[in-house]
Amino acid sequence: MGRGPGITTHPSRPAPTEIPRRRNPASVRSPHTRRGIGPAGRGRLTGTEAEILIDEQYLPGLFRIEEKNHLFVLCWFDRADRTLLRATPPHNPVEHGVFATRSPNRPNPISLSLVDVIDIQGGRIRVRGLDALDATPVLDIKPFSPEIDCPD
Repeated sequence: MGRGPGITTHPSRPAPTEIPRRRNPASVRSPHTRRGIGPAGRGRLTGTEAEILIDEQYLPGLFRIEEKNHLFVLCWFDRADRTLLRATPPHNPVEHGVFATRSPNRPNPISLSLVDVIDIQGGRIRVRGLDALDATPVLDIKPFSPEIDCPD
């Protein structure tokens, strides 16, 4: 099925401008509860510890995750301002477009943190370096693989 020159869709898939309803398989438990107090894009540098709490229905997705030392955690910054397109990073006084920053304020406030796994107990993954506030929804967890994820 076509939707104009160069755009092809499948009847059962959403059109390119539609975003499917997201599922949040987990949430964050963090000592940081308010914006402006916390890692602010520097979770890995601060050594902040947090927990990722996996919802029961997604526990089978953790099979063999204990083999991983590092994970990518994608979160939805639900308290972000989605209208801002420019930001001034805390470590650089020059204004940038949000796509040139790690600001949580962006059209789709998805965060990406590379975390160290400290411990896994059932549906609780204790990590170091997560850049997220308490109760932040977790969109996905993916293993870090040096062979794939490190640039040449």
